[in-house]
Amino acid sequence: MHETHRVSTPLELFFDLCFVVAVSQAAGQLHHALGGDHLGVGVLHYVMVFFAVWWAWMNFSWFASAYDTDDGVYRVTTLVQITGVLILAAGIPRVFTDDDWRIMIAGYVVMRLAMVAQWLRAAQSDPERRRCALRYAGGIFAVQILWVLWPLLPMWLFVPFGLLEVAIPVWAERVAQTTWHPHHITERYGLFTLIVLGESVLAATTATQAALDSGHGVGDLVALAAGGLVIVFGMWWLYFDRPAHYLLTSLRTSIFWGYGHYAVFAAAAAVGAGLAEAVQAHDHIGWAIAAPVAVYVLSLWVLQVRPRKEYLVDATHLAAVVLILLTPLTPWPVPATAVVVVVLVVVSVVLGQRSILERPERSAL
Repeated sequence: MHETHRVSTPLELFFDLCFVVAVSQAAGQLHHALGGDHLGVGVLHYVMVFFAVWWAWMNFSWFASAYDTDDGVYRVTTLVQITGVLILAAGIPRVFTDDDWRIMIAGYVVMRLAMVAQWLRAAQSDPERRRCALRYAGGIFAVQILWVLWPLLPMWLFVPFGLLEVAIPVWAERVAQTTWHPHHITERYGLFTLIVLGESVLAATTATQAALDSGHGVGDLVALAAGGLVIVFGMWWLYFDRPAHYLLTSLRTSIFWGYGHYAVFAAAAAVGAGLAEAVQAHDHIGWAIAAPVAVYVLSLWVLQVRPRKEYLVDATHLAAVVLILLTPLTPWPVPATAVVVVVLVVVSVVLGQRSILERPERSAL
């Protein structure tokens, strides 16, 4: 936890890269749902699918921050987890088209059982936190039995089963806190944010290319592409405006910060689906972009702005959320959203610099 220069390893970066496949599949299927007749079901499936992707990634990232031995067994076990995410990604289209969760569940269980093996190794090598590691291993294994049975049970049980998953770290860490590293954790989250934002750029670029090939109006596409690019640039700036490691001051705040990123990641990926849909000029394109951007900005306010207690910055973020949600009422919702995001970035930077000058101790954070 107190290691001075704890940075992401090549294996962790490879792990993230393979998760791109699952994120891309989820965002792509959401794009198809936005343009189809199953919008409500499509959004619900997206929320559920992204939970599995996010939770598996998050569990490994926090474990690796505390127990990255990087030996042969650790590497092989991590590669098994990567295999699981690729299986999961292959099953995502079936979820959206046929409501068939079997392949996706199989991939998820492969990832989670590999995580059980990791925790059992940790229990053996770290006697001081043995009870904590065994709680992780036992809790994860028990919930995987529920997921295997879930296709035979009512769909609504996804909610309590998901709550059991997210309760495991809270329960396990009560007996002995693992030695995760705040700087490393925030770096890992930042890197995954970059990956998800990159997926949005890729989705918008691919859709624009397809639209150009089909003969759509160049002027409208330029406005959409420029607006979408500015939105993604602004999202990046807002997230990396200031370091966040100093916010992880306790187990409670760290769990809240880590769990809250589900909304950040899911919203960022959904922006790509919305931009792709905007290129195809459907009636609800404004909401398809405004809604995830608003969720993204609101989530950043909750997780990284509000704890700083800079009230003018707080008010600016909340006002931006309202204005973004109003942009679909304008003739040009994507450029209008881009303008709001740019203004939010400028105001946040100016007010943030003023706050640092007034409170010099923040410059060291």
